[in-house]
Amino acid sequence: MPESGVSRAQHPDITDTGPRTGLSGGPATSPPRRAATAAARRTGLLVTLVLGGLTALPPLSMDMYLPALPAVTDALSAPATTVQLTLTACLTGMALGQVVVGPMSDRWGRRRPLLIGMIVYVFATAICVFAPTVELLIGFRLLQGLAGAAGIVIARAVVRDMYDGVEMARFFSTLMLISGVAPVIAPVIGGQVLRLTDWRGIFAVLTVVGVLLTLVVWKWLQETLPPAERHTGGIGDALRTMRGLLADRVFTGYMIAGSLAFAALFAYVSASPFVVQEIYGASPQTFSLLFGINSVGLIAVGQINGKVLVGRISLDKALTFGLCVIVLAATALLLMTSGVFGDVGLVPVASGLFVLMSAMGLAMPNTNTQALMRTKHAAGSASALLGTSQFLIGAVASPLVGIAGEATAVPMAVVQLVCAVGAMACFLGLCRPWQQVAARP
Repeated sequence: MPESGVSRAQHPDITDTGPRTGLSGGPATSPPRRAATAAARRTGLLVTLVLGGLTALPPLSMDMYLPALPAVTDALSAPATTVQLTLTACLTGMALGQVVVGPMSDRWGRRRPLLIGMIVYVFATAICVFAPTVELLIGFRLLQGLAGAAGIVIARAVVRDMYDGVEMARFFSTLMLISGVAPVIAPVIGGQVLRLTDWRGIFAVLTVVGVLLTLVVWKWLQETLPPAERHTGGIGDALRTMRGLLADRVFTGYMIAGSLAFAALFAYVSASPFVVQEIYGASPQTFSLLFGINSVGLIAVGQINGKVLVGRISLDKALTFGLCVIVLAATALLLMTSGVFGDVGLVPVASGLFVLMSAMGLAMPNTNTQALMRTKHAAGSASALLGTSQFLIGAVASPLVGIAGEATAVPMAVVQLVCAVGAMACFLGLCRPWQQVAARP
C-alpha cells in the first residue's frame, strides 16, 4: 500500500505555488504535464464553477426543502417527527456515501464514479417528486444523499489532483465562496418555488439542476487521476488505505480539528432560528438578515485567507489564529447567554455569532488543505474520511443545542465552546505544528 502520509519536507506548502496536476495527468515535470497545467489555467474558471456546483448541490438538496416541511406533513398526513426523518436520511446518506465513493474514485478515477453518482442522484430526486408516502420519500432521500455525496468527495479529490500547497488552499477558499452562498439562497429559492407550486416542485427543480450539472460534468470535467496513480485493490485494500490514513497522527489531527470546527458551525445553523426568533424576539426577516450577514462574513474571511494570507504566512499560523478566535467568540457567547453580563440583548449575541462564523473562513479551508497535503496517493479516500467525519460529528452536535428546550441559548454556546476547544486541542496535540516547522529543510 502506498504511504499515506507525506512529510512537510517532501512538499513545503509555503513555496509550492503551482498546480500539481492538470486535467489529464502525467509526471509533474513532463511536457504533457506542462501542457495540462497550461490547460488547467486556461479553464480554471470553468473548473471552479463545475466543482463549486458539485459542492453546492448537497446543501441545495437539504436547504431548499426546509420551507416545505409543513406542507409535506399535511400532504402526506405524516407526523412532523417522521417528516423530519427525510432530512436525517439525506444527511446520513451524504455522510455514508462519501466513504463508498472516495475509495471508488481512487480505483477507477474521478469521472466514472462522479457520473454514476450524478445519474443516481437525478433518478432518486425524480422519484421524490412522485413519492406517495413519507416512507418512500425517506428511502429515496437517503439514496439522494448517498449519490449526492459523490460531488462533495470527488470535488475535493480533484482539487488535490490539480494543486499543491498554497494553490490548493486558495482553491478551497474559492470553493467556500461558492458553497457558502448555497445554504443562504437555498431556502429563499425553495420559498419562491412554493409560491408557484407545491413541495413536489422543489424536487422537480433539483432534478433539473442535477441533469444540467451531470451534462456539464460529462462535457467539461476531464479525468484528473492518471491510470498509473490509481489503486488496483478491492474493498480490503480500500479499508487498509483508510486505516493507514487514520494511523497518520497529523492527518487525523487536521481531520478531527476541522470536523469539530464544522460541528460548531452546525450547532449555529441548528440553533440560530430558535435563539434569534424565540429567545430574542427577532422577526423572521431579521433572522434572515443576520443569517445572511454571518454567511457573508464567513465567505469574506475565506477569501481573505485565500487571496491575502496564503503564501504570506503559513497555513498553520492562519489556522491557529482562526481557532483562537472561534474559542474566544464561543467563550463570549457562553458568558452572554448564561447571564454573566445581565440581559445583553440580541446585538451583542449576534456580534459574537458573526465573529465565530467569520473565523470559520480560516479554520475550514486550511484544515482540509493541510490534511490533503499528506495524501498524495489516496486523495479520494482522504476526502471521504474528511467529509464523513464532518457530517457525522456535525450530526451528533446538532441535536444537543436543544437539550434544554427553546427558552435558553446556553446549550448552543456550550456545544460551540466544547467543539472549539476540542478542535484546538486536536490541532495542537496531534498536528504539533511547531514540529512540522522544525522539520522543514
